[in-house]
Amino acid sequence: MKCNYALLLWVVGVTSATAAHTTYSLDPDHTHPSFEVDDFAGLSTWRGTFKKTSGIVEIDTVAGTGTVDIIIDAATVDFGHDRLNQHVSSPEVLDAAKYPTAEYQGKFVDFADGAPKTISGNLTLHGVTRPVTLVINSFKCIEHPVLKRQVCGADATGTFNRADFGVDYGQQYGLKQDVLLRIQVEGIKWN
Repeated sequence: MKCNYALLLWVVGVTSATAAHTTYSLDPDHTHPSFEVDDFAGLSTWRGTFKKTSGIVEIDTVAGTGTVDIIIDAATVDFGHDRLNQHVSSPEVLDAAKYPTAEYQGKFVDFADGAPKTISGNLTLHGVTRPVTLVINSFKCIEHPVLKRQVCGADATGTFNRADFGVDYGQQYGLKQDVLLRIQVEGIKWN
């Protein structure tokens, strides 16, 4: 009887530990990587977003681990200004025809109370891969009342120097090369 009880406890322990590992598909209607860039050394700040994003997030809140793999369609850049969108998509800046996607792959490295706080990863943009760290400012999961599935959402920020990726348009005119990322994301749990 003791052996069966020990086996039962072991099975329950293994099941509990692995039950926390969950996979989510990014919801393209609720995921918007946005960014802020300088125009003429502080003359103004341009704000834009990418309208098409996909990806997978795997997370284990018990173990404090997980991965992120996000693909961004570079041609969907949107500043709310058609001519600027065309210019930024052109070979002079992002060259979306040659580099149609940007990708971020990372790992969760810090957790607090079961919620991820930091992602350490690599951004591939314009054919160049460099490290970029994201800070998760908020994270929440709910049983979605409409979808009838678990949905997790987060708000994250990060920075990088676009010249490091070969996207240095305007540097000769004094445009700062720093990019501030503000990312809103929601993921829907796989069944």
